[in-house]
Amino acid sequence: MMADCATLDMSSQLCGREEQRGEDCVGGPENDEGGGLTEAKREVLERCLHALTHAKNDSHTLAALLLITRLCPACQLDKPTLRRIFEAVGLNLPARLLVTAVKGSGEPSLPAHELLSLGTALLSALSTDPGMASQPQLLATVPLLLEILARGPTSREQREKGPESHPGDEAKKDNDDDAANEAPKVTSPPAKLDEAMASDCYQVLTAVRALPRGPDQLLSRGAVPALCQAVEQNQTFSQKMGIPLLGCLLSGKTKEKAWSKHSSELLSLLVTMSKDFCTATGQTRLDMCSQLVQFLPPVGVTVERETLREVVSRLWGELQPMMQAKMTPRQIGPVLVLSACLLDLYGWELAGPPKFCCLLVNRACVEVRMGLEEPPGSDLSQEQQDTLTGCYRIMEAAIEQACSSAVTATTAPAQGSIASLSLQQSRQVLGVLEEAFSALMYHLQQVDPSRYGEPFIFATFRCLCSWLAEETSCLKEEVTKLLPVLIGYSRSHLLVESSDQGLADWMDEMTVAGASGAWTGKEALRYLLPALCHLSAEEGPRKVLLTLDTPALLANYLSHGFASLKGKTAVRDPSMETACSTLLNFSVTEPERVRKDQHFRTLEKHLSEALPVLVHKPSLLVLAANYCTLGLMIGRLKSAGTAEAGQSRFFSTALRFLLSALDSKPSPGPVKVSPAWENSWDEVAELWRLGVQALGGCVRAQPWVKALVREEGWLRNTLGMLESCSALPDQHTQEALEEALCAVADQCPLCKQDIGDAMRRCEKGALSCMRKLKKAVGVK
Repeated sequence: MMADCATLDMSSQLCGREEQRGEDCVGGPENDEGGGLTEAKREVLERCLHALTHAKNDSHTLAALLLITRLCPACQLDKPTLRRIFEAVGLNLPARLLVTAVKGSGEPSLPAHELLSLGTALLSALSTDPGMASQPQLLATVPLLLEILARGPTSREQREKGPESHPGDEAKKDNDDDAANEAPKVTSPPAKLDEAMASDCYQVLTAVRALPRGPDQLLSRGAVPALCQAVEQNQTFSQKMGIPLLGCLLSGKTKEKAWSKHSSELLSLLVTMSKDFCTATGQTRLDMCSQLVQFLPPVGVTVERETLREVVSRLWGELQPMMQAKMTPRQIGPVLVLSACLLDLYGWELAGPPKFCCLLVNRACVEVRMGLEEPPGSDLSQEQQDTLTGCYRIMEAAIEQACSSAVTATTAPAQGSIASLSLQQSRQVLGVLEEAFSALMYHLQQVDPSRYGEPFIFATFRCLCSWLAEETSCLKEEVTKLLPVLIGYSRSHLLVESSDQGLADWMDEMTVAGASGAWTGKEALRYLLPALCHLSAEEGPRKVLLTLDTPALLANYLSHGFASLKGKTAVRDPSMETACSTLLNFSVTEPERVRKDQHFRTLEKHLSEALPVLVHKPSLLVLAANYCTLGLMIGRLKSAGTAEAGQSRFFSTALRFLLSALDSKPSPGPVKVSPAWENSWDEVAELWRLGVQALGGCVRAQPWVKALVREEGWLRNTLGMLESCSALPDQHTQEALEEALCAVADQCPLCKQDIGDAMRRCEKGALSCMRKLKKAVGVK
């Protein structure tokens, strides 16, 4: 690219006569408050635009562009003017200017610095229009702009020349890749950018980031390592503009991707920032609390753990005196949020002594009470909501640990932070938590259903659920009164999941979210389920839950959840097991409701369809055991009738499934749990026993089941196992099997005869120990 020097000199002189380039104008047209250009400037601008649109070669184009960029900063150019410039020169020219300057190739008529200045200024001005910011030509310049920000305005050739370099050395290199394979050279320190060029570069990158896929575009073009390098070398505006831009890339959906690709660079930067935090004072330190939140790695990402541990310990060491100082609500907010994020990474392990942990929980609870116990109609600012969300995370971590400490407290507490709370300290923590959770319940009572889609309401709901999962005995009356709100909130999200885009975005972007994966609409009920399992076992709350059609909600939840388990790589979902446990509570305690409620018929149909699928997925054995037992518990309450196709298939599957739990191979010793069930036996043993007992109830309630007991081989194989083994795994297992066999003998003469024959043959096996069964079949 060649330009006529005389033409360029003339244009530069003309620019100087007209007006100097505007200062401190680094944004875009939005920074112009309407003062705009003077009449004289507008007249000159029109002449320049005319010259630009009629330029015959690069010389004329450059001359006109130099006039425009020096006459009018980007913030004084409106979109129509930018569009005229774009239509006249496109984005190829500024891109060529950057390539020429950065690579140092060819013989440009302007110095590299001038080419960079002109190219970045043009791109900065054009990028203020989102339509131009998304153009492929502009996106192609991003790596060059990042290189300028990270390494300064010098060309690659200048940077690669060591102190002993000679002009002929460059001829030995064919391209950059070949140069990378050569022995390392001594490089000169990076040159500092002037402020105008740095501002222009950051303006372009900021405009790209604002695009729908902007963060991904920057991430894929090397923005993270380049910006980290710029910050580490303290390049121009790297603190003022580079760190905020990097912080945006480390928020939301791109956070985990950025850390996965560039963990070493980001961890190194985090170490530097944590040390700067230790030396900062006053408002600067408080501002850095919010900044550090963005730069902490997501939970579970692979990083150098010892280095991260040192960073977290260093930060806790500085937060302790800050937490003990007097601070306003606005000042303490960032401190609490940062503390919450540190708890996400290492729990209470590194937080400090028990006294500090108690103080942290107390201050979080005080902020929650102050924020939520406002009169109805008081709106919380976004800043307050962010602070309270951080406080919720501290409370969630505290309730889990404090409850555990209260139960396991000994005279010699374990070493560590909150884990070593005394029994008295645990009770004090639980006391302040109870007051804070009372404020949460008060706040949720005031929420209108039209606000159920707000992220902060979900955060409040989730925090309360974490407490109810551990503690439902306190404030029982208040909790029972709140059940309509909790159930209504959960139902609203499960039924209208497609409209929860705001919550979906929040779960991606919120640092203290405590959740992973995309929003599906099931999250609200998932958090409530442990509490429902507890509450459904208590008569008062259970009656309220029944008036709210909670069984129908749970059945709907299971149906939704099962749809996502049909793939080949089904992953266990404990929440579905908890939903089954809650429904089991209803089936045990409310038999009349189960018999009459049509929703239980719908649930029964779902169980009949799902169980044959689940039994073939080893990773879902616990869920299959729940489905099997729940279906049998419902079946035992049905009145006699003919078998439907779905019911017959369910019972056939259930019989085979129950039989597979114990190893039926002949063995002289005690019977063993089968290999497929062994790893999960502690979780499913009680379900299996309940299912076998319920099978006996089904035989009594529905006569057609007894035929399946023989046809499916359950009776034959069970008797064979009991004859050959000396004992069953435990007394409870023996009692469950004996009860089922008694029911079979009572309802089926042929089965009774088979059982009697087996007992007469068996003199020392486990079968001979079943006295009730002997009496039932008339064997002495």
